Amino acid sequence: MASVFTRIIDGELPGHFVWSDDVCVAILSINPVTDGHALVIPRVEIDQWIDLDESLAAHLMRVAHKIGVAIREAFSPNRVGQLIAGFEVPHTHVHVIAVNDMGDMDLANSSTPVDHDELARFAAQLREILGVDDGGQLPV
Repeated sequence: MASVFTRIIDGELPGHFVWSDDVCVAILSINPVTDGHALVIPRVEIDQWIDLDESLAAHLMRVAHKIGVAIREAFSPNRVGQLIAGFEVPHTHVHVIAVNDMGDMDLANSSTPVDHDELARFAAQLREILGVDDGGQLPV
């Protein structure tokens, strides 16, 4: 059975995309810890990040870096953090989070319910900073 992330990538479930390329996507978390909390997800389903081949892992980190720079510009946090845990969904994903204190790195502090209009605004803001279109694609 496809993971929830694969279903979002395939368009079966909605997602707030901020990046999309042939290798990975970045979407906003529907349970964000802070504003702009994004997930960088490979298109291929691999449960644990340590099972990624090195080139895929490097690509995810390059994209996470771009997303992190955009989050810093958009939300002006003290730091931008990363977290890879994988307990929520068995499909590797890198959390990129605006961090103002260490509590912002605790996924137990995730918000529910979420305002999808607000997420759409945040996604549009990040896409504009990244210079990508509404689907998160880089312009050709």
